[in-house]
Amino acid sequence: MNKKRRKRFGVGILIFLMFVAAILGVGFYLLNQYNITTVYVEGNLHYSTEEIQNMVMEGPLGNNSLYLNFKYKDKGVEDIPFVDVMDVDILAPDTIKITVYEKSLAGYVEFMDTYMYFDKDGYVTESSNVKTMGVPQITGLSFDYVVLGERLPVEDETLFESIMSITKLLGKYELIAEKINYKSNSDITLIFDNIKVALGSNEKLEEKIMDLPVFLKELQGKSGTLRMENYSEDEKMVVFEGDNLEK
Repeated sequence: MNKKRRKRFGVGILIFLMFVAAILGVGFYLLNQYNITTVYVEGNLHYSTEEIQNMVMEGPLGNNSLYLNFKYKDKGVEDIPFVDVMDVDILAPDTIKITVYEKSLAGYVEFMDTYMYFDKDGYVTESSNVKTMGVPQITGLSFDYVVLGERLPVEDETLFESIMSITKLLGKYELIAEKINYKSNSDITLIFDNIKVALGSNEKLEEKIMDLPVFLKELQGKSGTLRMENYSEDEKMVVFEGDNLEK
């Protein structure tokens, strides 16, 4: 190799090394500049904030906002039980926001030591050993089997619409019922800790539920049944039957 060729070869090597150094420098900058230090999570009920973060920020570059922006651009995080989709927004190089859109669940039934969650149409969408806050247990229903992806096998399928209406109203007025005992369309009872609320029929549900926060606050620490079968805007009469004969 002559001197001129060696010089060109040396210049080529130098340019290549400078290029590699530049790439490494840019990579080091991006890794450090876009290293996530703050994460906001909203909309999650079934999963904790830490669980959501672990689902989204997985893998070797899961802590890099630029990588997550590229990974989830124009598509959300899917195929997660209880979640329809999760969106990832980059608020700043070191800050992201994860928005969780959970499946609309009307309630759950307990079957063979498993919680079977169903939607507004009565279709069983998920099974889990974990209770989801804000989703009431539905008791009083009669069935011999439950199949994931199929409708709960109950005689009166109109009850699902009523259950969903109650669930939405409870959320609207910031109430969390542990259970909804649903024997029929004319015998509905909500259970909050030690207080049972006998709604009676599914008529005038909002009129009954909208005033519940006030009644439950007044009954805090007591145990018994609040009878609201005949309650309405016109007839605001309720009777509390205490377990200890308190009125």
